[in-house]
Amino acid sequence: MNLKRKILIGLLMLQTSFLSAQDFHLTMYDAAPMFLNPALTGVVDADWRVHGQYRTQWKAVNFKPYTTALISFDKPYKKWGFGGQIANFRAGLGNYNVVQGVISTAYTVSLNKKRTHNLSFGLQGGLSQKSVEYQLLTYNNQYVTTNGGGFDNTISSGENFSGQSFVIPELNAGVIYYFAKQQTRFNPFVGLSVFNLLTPKETFFNTNNDLPMRFYTHLGSRINITEVLYVIPKVLFMRQKEFAELTFAGDIGYYLKKNDMYLLGGIVYRAKDAFSLSIGARLANITAKFAYDINASSLTAATGGRGGFELSLTYVHRKSDYQKVKICPRL
Repeated sequence: MNLKRKILIGLLMLQTSFLSAQDFHLTMYDAAPMFLNPALTGVVDADWRVHGQYRTQWKAVNFKPYTTALISFDKPYKKWGFGGQIANFRAGLGNYNVVQGVISTAYTVSLNKKRTHNLSFGLQGGLSQKSVEYQLLTYNNQYVTTNGGGFDNTISSGENFSGQSFVIPELNAGVIYYFAKQQTRFNPFVGLSVFNLLTPKETFFNTNNDLPMRFYTHLGSRINITEVLYVIPKVLFMRQKEFAELTFAGDIGYYLKKNDMYLLGGIVYRAKDAFSLSIGARLANITAKFAYDINASSLTAATGGRGGFELSLTYVHRKSDYQKVKICPRL
């Protein structure tokens, strides 16, 4: 390993150490409704919805990139919404892995007779299994200078792992207000969600280390510019203990009457972290989007601006006589 490579990996490790209290997150955060806010469960103008999403990052400086994958299903039933989500997060040389399964329910209250002003409350619960292959990790005290320098795994790391995996409970909640009248110029929405309500013990060392709660505040509005063009400016603020993230984003959709499809695009800026551009299309009941992050943090020198890519695919099922009642605020 040459000196330049050591410096790049060192910078990445330093950056990661500051994010130790941060849960995994997505660039196209509102494409996965239950990942953003349990109150969005079943808030969809369809009989049911299936969604899948995949993200990879840090490939520029790590031959084993960090990956995030999830799949979810939800459906409305009268004023209720029901659904479930399975997610997998994987990171680093030690194969740190999280498998998470949750079920969600939400209840929507209409604030007026025309059901245009709506308030939805959501609750989500499940389990997460976290594991790491610590035998694959290397430590500072294992670095030797002989033969050009390298790590000697036969040297004791001095770390005292109590096990390779554990299971913790998940309990999350959320609320969202949205205005659902598609024929108007503005359709605003604002939501608040809280994750890790039980602050469960999270440790591989049998120590007192509680997983902190994670708070999301998200707001924006769909703005219908013309009959075929809309934009959605939006803001997301996330806090988890000392870590905070502020995201500004904008989506755009253009309807092609001849093809009966929407062309989709978007831009995201995570403050002091990255820019992201997305493109996609919505044809009939399928929406597909692709996003790419351009690094803008202190790691730019190491990554050359390269970030990660993200894929999103959503299918909604509608009966031929389906009557729209609610307009999902995220699209």
